Amino acid sequence: MRELIVGSRKSRLAITQTNWVIQKLKEKRPDLQIKLNTVTTKGDRILNVTLAKVGGKGLFVKEIENALLERQIDFAVHSLKDLPAQSPKGLVIAAIPQRENPFDCLISETATTIDQLPPKAVIGTSSLRRQAQLLAYRPDLTIKPIRGNIDTRLRRLRQGEFDGIILAVAGLKRMNWQHQITQKLPLSRMVPAVGQGALAVQCREDDWELIQLLQSIHHEETARCIRAERAFLFSFQGDCHLPIAGYAEKQGERIRLTGFVASADGKKKIRKSMTGQEGEQVGQALAQWMMERGAKELLTTV
Repeated sequence: MRELIVGSRKSRLAITQTNWVIQKLKEKRPDLQIKLNTVTTKGDRILNVTLAKVGGKGLFVKEIENALLERQIDFAVHSLKDLPAQSPKGLVIAAIPQRENPFDCLISETATTIDQLPPKAVIGTSSLRRQAQLLAYRPDLTIKPIRGNIDTRLRRLRQGEFDGIILAVAGLKRMNWQHQITQKLPLSRMVPAVGQGALAVQCREDDWELIQLLQSIHHEETARCIRAERAFLFSFQGDCHLPIAGYAEKQGERIRLTGFVASADGKKKIRKSMTGQEGEQVGQALAQWMMERGAKELLTTV
């Protein structure tokens, strides 16, 4: 096979994730030659405002997808939660590898749990999803935005800017920084972002040889759950930067999907779990159930 060029964001986490995919591919094909090209995205450049205010969809992928379409790279590794509803014409998600831990965690220098944080504690997160769920549980907390790479956020925490920050467990585990975690937040406390912990490997839809190679690291159980989550999210015509959360897990032969929609201040919220056979149908049905109970109106207040 020809030498391949893979595209990635420039962050340490993105490069680590991409190198993990390269390693998995080389386990299948030791003879592979793969070169890494890094790309700066709009989401990487704009760090002084929250993602929701920048404009959500495609912030971390558009420039990489353009590089694919212009044949500057052969495939790309994305955090799946960053991908919009549909790939641009000519591109396809060729593989979704097995998911890492999908949940969120607290990192704090002063408390071991959310409950132990002092009154009016300052928590760093730029995610409206995390903000809404934190305030729904602890309305006294003060939420302040924090952007940048994981190491940047950890440094700002150590410097005393925050009493705690909320991060995805998956990123910390991939960086081998899980020892930093103070409290893992279970599903009962915080529903993850749609696709959190999963990767998506994208390429051109006419590159059949490469698609066949990428399919060798595809994990269908993960993909089946992701389809349920994404169907739920996209029923709202939203993206991962709104206060919408969804997590699906396989239970026997069925899929159980938990969804959460809220106002940004967490004062109004809807949470529900639903089980079914087909992921897309479960996602659409749960979204419809929530919309009938005012979920869409909650999102218009954001």
